[in-house]
Amino acid sequence: MPDELRPIRMEVGVHRNADGSAYVEWGENKVLAVAYGPRELHPKHKQHPLKALVQCIYNMAAFSVGDRKRPGPDRRSQEISKVCSEALTHVVFVEEFPKATIDVYVEVLQAGAGTRCVGLTAASLALADAGIPMKGLVTACAAGKVGDRVVLDLSKEEDNHGDADLPVGIVVNTGEVVLMQMDGHLTKGEFDEAMGLIDGATRKIYEMQVAALKCKYQEVGE
Repeated sequence: MPDELRPIRMEVGVHRNADGSAYVEWGENKVLAVAYGPRELHPKHKQHPLKALVQCIYNMAAFSVGDRKRPGPDRRSQEISKVCSEALTHVVFVEEFPKATIDVYVEVLQAGAGTRCVGLTAASLALADAGIPMKGLVTACAAGKVGDRVVLDLSKEEDNHGDADLPVGIVVNTGEVVLMQMDGHLTKGEFDEAMGLIDGATRKIYEMQVAALKCKYQEVGE
């Protein structure tokens, strides 16, 4: 169905050596996010005297795709790292941690379509698991156009053969959009339809994020 999400599973607290962590399976995607900080930023010339620096480093493992990827950052990974860093900076109360850095590492272990949305959703969960003060979780999902239909949460095949892709990150509890990109072309009507699908989907995904956090801390309290 064009308005259905692929199967999603989330778990937090999966990496014992990180301050916070999250693992998300979403369709064919398998993504691990780990968070560290706040901690002193080095070198010191990068420090901001009034706020923390939030850095999200996105990477696709060489074995994450069928055709083995060359190890190390490429232009796409750098671009996704940048937009995710900006989205997370918007929700973290950075003024509480002057001269500090808060780092999130997102590793794509297996890639289907929509890895930036899965990575950003996982990164937000990892920050929450680390106890970083935030105005809300960032929840991301994409919609696109395949043929003459607007479709939610494109599969890899739909993404490869589609006409447009619209990944969006939303702070559900405030309604703020912190990430929006588009590849391809949508009419205004198609864009509005896609945003309607994304709005409904992010509310469902947000409930999954909250449930994953509750599950961990209920287990800790038992």
